[in-house]
Amino acid sequence: MRPENTQIVVSLCRNGPLLVRGAALVKDETGREHQVTRPLVAICRCGKTSRAPWCDGTHKLIPTSKP
Repeated sequence: MRPENTQIVVSLCRNGPLLVRGAALVKDETGREHQVTRPLVAICRCGKTSRAPWCDGTHKLIPTSKP
């Protein structure tokens, strides 16, 4: 459980996950709640992780177009 005055910060990683700092739980697209046990967690955006909703680094194997 996080203290009431803790700020939640979400950062977007280019071609990677969402980094979430300060959250107590994450709710996925089905509404299921996942307890956060670390100060910083990575949320998958590529949809290929085997540990949803958490990022497992699979996005590094997906080819991306260079800007």
